[in-house]
Amino acid sequence: MPPAIPLATYRLQLTADFDFEAATRVVPYLKALGISHVYASPFMKARKGSTHGYDITDHSQLNPELGGEHGFAKLSAALTEHDLGLILDFVPNHVGVHFDDNPWWLDVLEWGPASPHAASFDIDWDQLPYRARGGVLLPIIGTSYGHALDHGDIELRYDPDEGSFSCWYFEHRLPIAPERYGEMLRIIVKEAGEEQSEAGQAVLELASRYRGLRHPNRKEAPGFKAALKAIPGAAEIIARGLSAYRAGEDRPAQTHALHHLLERQNYKLGHWRLASSDINYRRFFDVNTLAGLRIEDAGTFEAIHRLVKRLIANGQLHGLRLDHIDGLRDPAQYFQRLRRLVRDARGSADGPFYVVIEKILCEHEKLPKFAGVHGTTGYEWMNVITQLLIDGSGLEPLDEIWRQISNTPPKLAPVIKEAKRRVLETLLTSEFTVLTRLLARIANGHYSTRDYSEDSLRRALELYVLHFPVYRTYLTTAAPSEADRKLIDHAIEKARAEWFASDGSIFDFLRDALTMDLIERDRNTSHSVPRVRRFAWKVQQFTGPVMAKSLEDTGFYRFHRLLALNEVGGDPAAHALAIADFHKLMQERAKHWPHGMTATATHDTKRGEDARTRLAAITELPNDWTSAVARWKTLNAPSVVTEGNMRAPSAAFEYMLYQTLVGIWPTTGADDGLAERLQAYALKAAREGKEETSWHNPNEAYETGLKVFIARILDPGHSPEFLQSLETMAKRLALLGALNSLTQLTLKATMPGVPDFYQGTEFWDLSMVDPDNRRPVDFAARESALRQCESPDWTQLAEHWPDGRIKLAWTRHLLKIRNEQASVFTDGAYQPLEVTGRDADHIIAFARRRRREAAIVVTARRFAAFTDNGRAWPHADAFDATVHVTGYTAPAIQHGVLAVSNIFTHLPAAIIPARTEAAAEQPGKRQPAASAASN
Repeated sequence: MPPAIPLATYRLQLTADFDFEAATRVVPYLKALGISHVYASPFMKARKGSTHGYDITDHSQLNPELGGEHGFAKLSAALTEHDLGLILDFVPNHVGVHFDDNPWWLDVLEWGPASPHAASFDIDWDQLPYRARGGVLLPIIGTSYGHALDHGDIELRYDPDEGSFSCWYFEHRLPIAPERYGEMLRIIVKEAGEEQSEAGQAVLELASRYRGLRHPNRKEAPGFKAALKAIPGAAEIIARGLSAYRAGEDRPAQTHALHHLLERQNYKLGHWRLASSDINYRRFFDVNTLAGLRIEDAGTFEAIHRLVKRLIANGQLHGLRLDHIDGLRDPAQYFQRLRRLVRDARGSADGPFYVVIEKILCEHEKLPKFAGVHGTTGYEWMNVITQLLIDGSGLEPLDEIWRQISNTPPKLAPVIKEAKRRVLETLLTSEFTVLTRLLARIANGHYSTRDYSEDSLRRALELYVLHFPVYRTYLTTAAPSEADRKLIDHAIEKARAEWFASDGSIFDFLRDALTMDLIERDRNTSHSVPRVRRFAWKVQQFTGPVMAKSLEDTGFYRFHRLLALNEVGGDPAAHALAIADFHKLMQERAKHWPHGMTATATHDTKRGEDARTRLAAITELPNDWTSAVARWKTLNAPSVVTEGNMRAPSAAFEYMLYQTLVGIWPTTGADDGLAERLQAYALKAAREGKEETSWHNPNEAYETGLKVFIARILDPGHSPEFLQSLETMAKRLALLGALNSLTQLTLKATMPGVPDFYQGTEFWDLSMVDPDNRRPVDFAARESALRQCESPDWTQLAEHWPDGRIKLAWTRHLLKIRNEQASVFTDGAYQPLEVTGRDADHIIAFARRRRREAAIVVTARRFAAFTDNGRAWPHADAFDATVHVTGYTAPAIQHGVLAVSNIFTHLPAAIIPARTEAAAEQPGKRQPAASAASN
C-alpha cells in the first residue's frame, strides 16, 4: 500500500495522445525515480479533444478519450503492482457547457427551471431584459443574432432516433421546449402538404393529444417523443416540413417563424460579446463555456461525487486535489460533506485520506483550517523559494530600469487597481450587475436604507472590490471569523476614503450586508435574510475571479520589473527573503501545514521552473543586465514595427520579451521552433495585458507587428549581433539558473511539505505559460538517463550540466533519501542550523529530525560570486562557511561542525543522513553512513 501521506507526487497531464495506457507505461519509471503517488489531471468525461480535462461534461463517467473503464483498470493495476498511489485533480466548481455533450445543461435548456438539473446551475432566470419569460443567455453567436438568422446559420432539426427537435448553431445544440412541439408539428405537416395523408393525420392527432406539454407534465414528454418516432413516415414528413423554419435573407416569413420559436425557449441566443454585460449564469472566471455548479445543493454534490466515491471505495483513489475551491459558495460546508463521503466510502480503512486544495494565498494571508484538508497545492511555497534565491541588492537597479522603460514607478498597487477597474467594466460586468441589483433590492426592503440609489450602491460596491486585498472571505451561516471581519473592514475603510459623494453611511450598510450583521441587527424587520446571505456569499464567489483576472491575467502581463516574481500566488513587487525569515516560515509550516504540497512548476505556472531560476539570477548581474538591455534596444530599433503612433512592441513589452528570451534560451543546440513558440506566447501575453490589444478587441496591426519583430530579432541573417550578445548573457544566466534550480530542488524535496514534480521537469524546464508547458514529454529519454544514473558520476554530470541529466540524478538521489527516511520528512521537526564564515549569507542549512533519525540539509544561493559571474561551475573550496550541527552525528560531521568546502565536493548542495546524539548513545545502535553522494 502507498503511504497515506505522499512522499512525492508526480503530475501527469492526460490527453487523448497521452491516455491511461500511456500513463501505465511510465509507472515503472516513476517508481524508480522515487515517486509515491501519481497526481493525475482530471479524468472524468470532458469535452472531446480537451487538452486539459477541466471542461468536464459528465462527472459520472471516466473519460472515454483516455481509455474509459478498461484503460483506467490497467493503470490502476500497474499502480498497485508498483505500490504507487493515485491522486485525482477533481473539479467541483464547474462543468463544460454549450455544444452538444453535457446532458445536464441540455436538459436545463429544454425544460428551464423545471429541469431537475436547474438547481445545479447558478442561473438568474429573471435577469434577461426585454423578455416576457425567464431564460438563460447563451452567448455563442460569432456574429450578431440577426446576421446569423438571415444567413441561415441557425437551423431547426429533427432527430428521428429521439423523436426530438433542436436548433443547431454549428456545433451547438439548442433543445426545443416540448411545450412548443404541438404548434410546430401542425406548421410542419401543413408545410409538407400532408394534412390528409395517413401519416400526417397521425402526427396531427398526436400533436393535439399532447398539446401544451409543460411542467408538471414533464413525465409525458418521453411518451410523446416515443410515439412521434414510432409513426411510420413521420420522419420524412417532418424533414420536408422543416422548411417552414428554414431561415435566410430571401425567406423573411421562415426567418420570422424561427425567430418566433427561439424567443419562446428557455434560453436567449446572443453575440458572444454580450457575455460581458448580459450573461446570467455564473461562470468559471469569464469563460462562457464553463458554467459554475451549485455544489452546495445536496443532490448536485452527491451526483458529481458518485464516481469518486466508487474509486475510493475500491481502493483505486488515494487522494484529491480540489480545483478552484474559491469558486464554491461555502467551502467549509463542502469539505465537511467530502469528509463524510470519504469516510463512508472507505468504511474501516485506517489512515488519513490525502486532500489538498488549489488556493492562492496573498501576502500575510493564512489558510483557514478546513476539515480534512492537508494544505494547498503549494503556489505560496514556490514563491517563497524564488524570493529566497533573489539577491535583494539587485532589485533596486531593476526598479530603476523598469521605471525608465515603462515611465511608471515600480509599484504594483496602482497597476492592480486599474486592472480591477478594467475587469469590472468589461469581463465581469454581468456578474457585477447581478450583485448590484441584489444589493439594491436588499436596501429597498427596509425604510432606513431605501433611499440608497442603485447607482450609488454600484459605485460603493465597486470601490469595495477595488480595495479588497485577497481573493475572498469564507463566510458561513455563522458569524464571520475575526480574519474575515478584518478583511471586510479594511476594504470598507479604504473605499470610504475615496468616496466623495454625500451620505457616507452607505458604507455602513454595505459592511453590514457583507458581514451579514444586517440579519442579526434587523432580524425582526423587513431586510430579507435569504437575500442578504445570498448577496454576501455571491460576493465571496465574485472577488476571487476579479482578483485572478486582474492580477494573474492582467497585472502579471503589465508589470515586468522581474518576471521571476510574476508567478501564480506571487507578488511581482515582492522583495528578497532573508534566510532567517525563510527558517521562520518553515518552522510554522512544520507545525501547522506539514503535508501540503510544495510545487515549483504546475500546469498553471507562468513559466517553467528553470526559466524562473534563471530570471531570479538577473538580480545578481543587474549592471551587466542593464547594459545588455540598453544595447539590445539599440540593435533592435530597426526591427520595431511602427504605424502612426503605434509601436510594436511597446517599450515595456519589448523589455518583457528580453527577459522571456533569456529564460527559455536553449542550453544545448538550437530550438528550431523557438520563434514560433515565442510568437504564440507574445500574442497571449499582449492580449492578457489588455493594453495595446486584448482577447475581446484584438488589434491586428499591433499583433502582426509583434510577430514581425520577433521574427526579425531571431533571424541570424537579420540580427546576428543581437543574437550573439543574447547568447552570451543567456549562457551566464543559464549557469546561475541551473545552480539556483539545484538549490530549489533540494529545498522542495527536504523542507516541510510534499514535493510535487510536474511532468518532464526532471530535465531543465524552460517552458512558457500554457499551452507551451503542456507539450509532449519524452519519457523514453528520461528513462534512459535514469538508468545511466544508477551510480552517478557527479563530476561528469557537472561538466555536462547543460544536458539536464544532473537535475534528474539529483532528483532521484533526493527522493531516494526521502524514501529511506520517510518519517523524518513526513512528520519531522524543522531546525535551522547556524552558519558562520565569510559566505554565511549564501548558505541555507537546516535539520529535519524525528525521534532518532535526522537529515542535515545544506545548500547555497546567489552563485555569481563563486562562478566568475556565471562563467564557470563553482569549486567547493570557494565557499568559506561552516555549519554548526551540535547534537547530531554522522561520518561527515567533525567536532559538531560541517565545513561547506568539504561537503560541496561536486554540487553546491548536500543532504546527510544523521542521528541525534541521544540516539547515537543508545547501545547497539548502528549509525547510518553518509549518502554516497552527499554533495
